[in-house]
Amino acid sequence: MNRFLFAATGLVALVGTLGPLAAADMTRPVYRAPQPVYVAPAPYNWTGAYVGANAGYGWGTTNWSALGSNFNVNGGLVGGQLGYNWQFGQFVYGVEGDIDWTDIKGNSAANGFAGCFGNVCTTANHFLSTVRGRAGVAIDRWMPYVTGGLAVGNIETTTPFTTGVNQTNAGWTIGAGLEYAFAPQWSAKAEYLYVDLGNTSCGFSCGFPAGNTVDFTTNIIRGGVNYHF
Repeated sequence: MNRFLFAATGLVALVGTLGPLAAADMTRPVYRAPQPVYVAPAPYNWTGAYVGANAGYGWGTTNWSALGSNFNVNGGLVGGQLGYNWQFGQFVYGVEGDIDWTDIKGNSAANGFAGCFGNVCTTANHFLSTVRGRAGVAIDRWMPYVTGGLAVGNIETTTPFTTGVNQTNAGWTIGAGLEYAFAPQWSAKAEYLYVDLGNTSCGFSCGFPAGNTVDFTTNIIRGGVNYHF
C-alpha cells in the first residue's frame, strides 16, 4: 500500500512538472523569415557621351528662279552621330553632331514639265551634316526633345551640255524627336528635321543668264541607335 501511494505521488509530481513545459512549448511562436523589401530601380540618367548610327528618308523641293517654278526632290540617307547630354532634374540638355551620305534628288521632267532647253534640270544633295542643340524632358527611360542648329550640305545642279554647279552651303535646321533607353547603355531614337540649305548661283554655268539661283529645302525622317558611355 505504501509503495502504491509513493508511486502515485511521484507520478503526480512528474505530470505537474511536465505540464507547464509542454504548454510553454505549444505556445512558442513559429519563426517566419522576414519578407524581402522591394527596392525601386533608380531613374535612368541621361548624362554622358554617346555615339551611334542613323538611316532615313528625305523629301522636299528645289526652286530654279530662271524657270519660275519648283520641283520635288527625294531619296534616302544613312550616317552616324555623336553627342553629349547633361541632365538636371527632369530636364536634359545636349549637343549633337552628325554626318550623312544622302541621295536626295529630283529633276524637272519627272515633275511634269520640261525646262532646260526642252530637256531636264536636276538638283541633288549628296551629303548633309548638322550641329544641333537638344532640349528634352526625361520621363525615366523616355525622352521627347526639340532640336535645332546649323546644317551643312551640298547643292548640285546639272543641265544638258553645261558644267553645272556643285556647291557646299551652310544653312539651318529645326526639328523634334523621341529617344528611348531600352538597355543600360543603349537607346533608340526617331526624329524629324526640316533643313534649309539656302541657294546657289547657277547662271552661265547652267546655261542661264547671270543671277539664276537654285535653292534646296528638305524634310527628313530618320531612326537611329546610340551607345552611351
